Amino acid sequence: MAFYKGINDYPPGSDAPGQRGWIADGLLRLRAAMAVQITDLRRPDSLVIGSWNIRAFDGGRSRLDESYHFIAEIIDHFDICAVQEIKPDLGPLKRLMVLLGDNWDYFVTDVTSGDAGNDERMAFLYNRNKVTFRNLIGEIVLPREALIEGEQIARSPFFASFQAGWFRFTLCTAHIRFGDDLGLRAREISALASTLTARAKKEGEVYVLLGDMNIESSEDETMAALKEAGMFVPDFGATNLGGDKLFDHIAFSGEGTETRLLRKGKFDWRGTVFRPEDMAAYEKIAMDIRSKPDTGKPYANWPSSYPGWTTHEMSDHLPIWIEIEVDYSDEYLAGIKSSG
Repeated sequence: MAFYKGINDYPPGSDAPGQRGWIADGLLRLRAAMAVQITDLRRPDSLVIGSWNIRAFDGGRSRLDESYHFIAEIIDHFDICAVQEIKPDLGPLKRLMVLLGDNWDYFVTDVTSGDAGNDERMAFLYNRNKVTFRNLIGEIVLPREALIEGEQIARSPFFASFQAGWFRFTLCTAHIRFGDDLGLRAREISALASTLTARAKKEGEVYVLLGDMNIESSEDETMAALKEAGMFVPDFGATNLGGDKLFDHIAFSGEGTETRLLRKGKFDWRGTVFRPEDMAAYEKIAMDIRSKPDTGKPYANWPSSYPGWTTHEMSDHLPIWIEIEVDYSDEYLAGIKSSG
């Protein structure tokens, strides 16, 4: 459970951002909404895997205190979560981990430099009460024959192996390059997904590919590249705040016998925190930030830019999740019985 005691250190009151009552009220709305979507419906023998591109976390655009609490609350409803777009300074990530509590742990990559890398890291955050790390971790390195225009994938995909109950699995998180060349995006996706599918078949283990694939639509070559690699690709619909791009995905091998998808979803936090109706309350904060242009905050067009200004507090992506079955003990024992 996310850690709440520190909220008492904020000023009293519930009428304005930054006050303890305001933050607690937002957390209560988040908890209620996520209970309806995840907690109240999940099975006891399941695993909830999440993925979230948290925009430029934090990258010089320091978030408000309450944003950290709200982000932690969302992640705490997953058992394990892949996070993309973590920036070089690890201070914000460490602050987030404190809010998640002692039962949470994390792994994070080095910075991928260069224009395509965008000085980003990727991470896995996981609840040790639900998930065990299996001591295998690394980056996907393509063989020479699979290189893309002679190069590796721009932002090196990051994988780690875990176990939950009877379920042994490897997660691979990616942030596929962005740009006008959809063909280049498709080649990155194809090379990565095909590599994971081959590994899954060879090792007899479930591989889960998750993250920001920068897929524009269900009809273009980027989506085709993901599906043609042989992975099962649940449909999450649009995951950008504009509601028209299928950027984020959780795809996996072994749908059916090895991996049983129970439920899936995306969580739109705009109905609970940083809501359109909250804009007036944040206006003074926005005006103060506008007087300091070196902060990089996107408040120049206040208040007409919703949801633009909220994306630097939460994200310009919606978090997505799947619930899968992890207890196959009855079937295992039945197999032993049938074999004599």
